[in-house]
Amino acid sequence: MGWDEFLVLWCAVWGVLALVGYTMALAGVTGAQRTVRLTGRIEQVRESRHGGSRKGGIPVVVTYRDPVSGQEITVTNDGERGEMITAAWEGREIGVSHPRGRPHAYRFSDRPERPGRGLGRPGCALFLVYVGLVVLAAVEQGWPWALIGFGGPCALYAAAHLPGTVRARRERLSGLAAMESVPGRVVAVLKDVSIDQDDGHTWTTITPVVSFTTREGTAVTAHCTSHLADPADAYGREVTVHYTPADPADFTLDRAAEQRSQGQDVTFNALMVLVLAATAVAGVVFL
Repeated sequence: MGWDEFLVLWCAVWGVLALVGYTMALAGVTGAQRTVRLTGRIEQVRESRHGGSRKGGIPVVVTYRDPVSGQEITVTNDGERGEMITAAWEGREIGVSHPRGRPHAYRFSDRPERPGRGLGRPGCALFLVYVGLVVLAAVEQGWPWALIGFGGPCALYAAAHLPGTVRARRERLSGLAAMESVPGRVVAVLKDVSIDQDDGHTWTTITPVVSFTTREGTAVTAHCTSHLADPADAYGREVTVHYTPADPADFTLDRAAEQRSQGQDVTFNALMVLVLAATAVAGVVFL
């Protein structure tokens, strides 16, 4: 089988998968559409064990109301339960979901989620069809078509998202300036060790746990993964926490460093637009 035949087969297979995915979405039978999504409420925040694992996130007790029976159900996040809860306080609303008819298979998300349509996988399959078509054009018509096919659409996509990135930076800077500051304390340091099965290399992940009380009286426990010097020896350390009053999960230990880093996303996005546009132009020149 030559490259032409392989690429045609590639596009056909991924095209069929994309068509099946979009058909299932229209019929309302994708996994996302068959998932029941609810809003849960944290009723209790349990203590994180110093030296333990971060797997599972902050241990919490959550209640939610079953839409079928109307009964209030109480569950915990023990074991593999979806996203890690990395910031918790009593009364916080989080997302709870489970497959239709299987409430025991519940999973958590950091925030309540809207119902989805399951278009992610068919969209990815459609993108792979496009990749195959670009490569096929490059094989048959010349390699500059690869520069045009990838650089042009990607440059347009990045350019369309650049204004949103600028707005997000402006909003983030405004939010950082409005943060409140309160004292906090590192109440635990979690340690996870993983071993590469191929070469035996060991990775160690250190996750400090910070506890602080907002000015509104909300006691927050959260993982702190940045802006803390020497995290392995941080147990018991007093820190200053800057948090957003409307959402204490949005906090930092170094507001100035956060402010300095906000320009990086905008700069990167702008550079990507320039590089991708230059790639497409180079393809046109070399035709």
